[in-house]
Amino acid sequence: MGDDTRRRRLSGVPWLNVLGVVAIVLAGVLITVRNLPDHTPNQLLNVSYDPTREVYAALDKTFVEQYRQQSGVSVDVTQSHGGSGRQARNVIDGSEKANVVSLALVSDVNALQKRGLIAPGWQQRLPNNSIAYTSTIVFVVRKGNAKGIHDWPDLVKDGVAVVTPDPRTSGNGQLSFLAGWGSVTTRGGTPAQALDYLKSLYRHVAVFDAGARSSAASFALQQIGDMHLTWENEALREVADSNGQLEIVYPPVSIKAEPAVAWVDANDTDPKTAADAKAYLQYLFTDPAQETLAQFGYRPVNPQILAKHADRLPNLKLFPVTAIAKDWDDARQQFFATNGIYDVVSASAPAAPSRIVPNAQGS
Repeated sequence: MGDDTRRRRLSGVPWLNVLGVVAIVLAGVLITVRNLPDHTPNQLLNVSYDPTREVYAALDKTFVEQYRQQSGVSVDVTQSHGGSGRQARNVIDGSEKANVVSLALVSDVNALQKRGLIAPGWQQRLPNNSIAYTSTIVFVVRKGNAKGIHDWPDLVKDGVAVVTPDPRTSGNGQLSFLAGWGSVTTRGGTPAQALDYLKSLYRHVAVFDAGARSSAASFALQQIGDMHLTWENEALREVADSNGQLEIVYPPVSIKAEPAVAWVDANDTDPKTAADAKAYLQYLFTDPAQETLAQFGYRPVNPQILAKHADRLPNLKLFPVTAIAKDWDDARQQFFATNGIYDVVSASAPAAPSRIVPNAQGS
């Protein structure tokens, strides 16, 4: 067949019809792709305080698996960690778009509520007033405890150097300060005696870090100081990682710490995200999550699970915040507001160096 014949036959093909068919097919493909299930995980950001990295890594893994099995929804939970006060300010200024917060102090969460980020009455939205576990402040000392540190008065003996985070940025720092105050007043001392004690204590501080984890690095890795005031769970981790070089000392009295959790209403306006955030925090109160918390050195609010771990989490004399203030907000105002008790103490003590010690997991 010659070229002229082929050209004549091709010229008779209804090209517009062919293009129309192609367009219909392509449209069908696009519709099919558009209607395919979206398997991209929903994203949640948990803005937490400094030493909770390991426990939330474990909790996130089990939550994600369970939630997918129960609801068919895939969730990717990411974490942000730092000093609790600093983390709260980051959420307030918008640099951290938290879906949920898990902060060291009830008053840190209340600060978000007062800025309109979290709804009033947030504590009643979850069990146990939105407190999934408790903790306390204990002492970590070097092997052999050469300085004989057993109780709060021992921290102000000659030659004792103390490591504690900065109360201006750290929940650990604030709780250590409150525990020191209560160690005097809950055993019959006057507020004036408690103030004198804290002035003396903060003259013994060798270094202020921004949060609990960098403070632990100063003490355990940089070998600064004779003792470390820290969370019980952080003390257990430090000692376990020290190859026998560190020891825990439980003082006769300390404060009952109540870290709190909440979803951030202002950042959870999407109903899907809101449902995921609520499910994530509700999971913390389940038996599997409570068991995980205990394994990482936190005191679960489930009494049966706490009792199972009495060897690592012994029964202690812990005073509530109401022993030294009306509530957590009142404690913040009395002790840490401008011209509060901490300002009086810090003005009387030589300034300890403030720094952030780098570590492998960030701040």
